[in-house]
Amino acid sequence: MPNSTLEIIPFKEEFTPYFYELNVAWLKKYFYVEPYDELILGNPQRYIIDKGGFIFFGRYQNEIVGVVSLINQGSFFELSKMAVTPQFQGLKIGLQLMEFTIKFAKSKGWDNLILYSNRKLAPAISLYSKLGFKEIPLETDVNYERADIKMELSLS
Repeated sequence: MPNSTLEIIPFKEEFTPYFYELNVAWLKKYFYVEPYDELILGNPQRYIIDKGGFIFFGRYQNEIVGVVSLINQGSFFELSKMAVTPQFQGLKIGLQLMEFTIKFAKSKGWDNLILYSNRKLAPAISLYSKLGFKEIPLETDVNYERADIKMELSLS
């Protein structure tokens, strides 16, 4: 990245609008905003942070340009709600957010990370695969209607 580096910073309540806007933008571009999305995106403090999850933002040139979250699902952590502002895509911000998140999960001693996605998002699936995520069976009672692939990264 020319003239600047990506700074990865933890969630602050004041970043809630960025969390919402970054995620709603890609959801509307490729799919639609589901009720489950609206619940989480509208109140990340309650539905992610207060339940033992984590949200990280990418700040580039003093602007919030990306986000990724780790949602505590009880028996595992779900890597979710990852987005990069369209005009900053191609700068490997998504890759840096993913690498940071994986390193963070390892530092916590977690066994794995799980994510749900859609095959329509080929660049994202490709990124996940490059980072070592493997496809595993998708359960039928998944939270997202759009999910047609489940992937796992073993951290041990």
